[in-house]
Amino acid sequence: MSLIHQGFTLWLTGMSGAGKSTISGALMERFHAARAKVELLDGDIVRTNLSQGLGFNREDRDTNIRRIGFVSELLSRNGIIVVVAAISPYRATREEVRSKISNFVEVHVDCPIEVLAARDVKGLYKKALAGEVGNFTGISDPYEPPVNPDVLVRTDLESLEESVNKVWSVLADRGLITTE
Repeated sequence: MSLIHQGFTLWLTGMSGAGKSTISGALMERFHAARAKVELLDGDIVRTNLSQGLGFNREDRDTNIRRIGFVSELLSRNGIIVVVAAISPYRATREEVRSKISNFVEVHVDCPIEVLAARDVKGLYKKALAGEVGNFTGISDPYEPPVNPDVLVRTDLESLEESVNKVWSVLADRGLITTE
């Protein structure tokens, strides 16, 4: 299978442990199998390499998301598919980034806190709920979910394949990807 595509940014937002990296990884496999020009900007990897030294207050989080958005815009305007997997907790900053990228598809990776806490092998949710971890998104720091995302996936109710297929369908319906 070969994929004809435009440059676009596929932005996966959601709380820690919701499945952004898992879904983006499965999408990347599909894009690579179709020989697409694609890059992944994972929030943790970007923070280590492009945003090293930033903290987790609102200003630093916004700076990190703006940097990811800047790189996404550069790549997507040059015909590259950009998959972003980043918590990106603040709606206004996501909207700011969206306004600068022509083909922007926002995917809200949603999952209830109870399920996220149960999935959390590192115990961060338990510590955050006990007040032992500061600036924890969705607990001691806000997460502002998208009001009207382009795609909503519910990882507590859908299989990985269902979530990936839902995203893929929206991309095809919008004419951003075509298989030949």
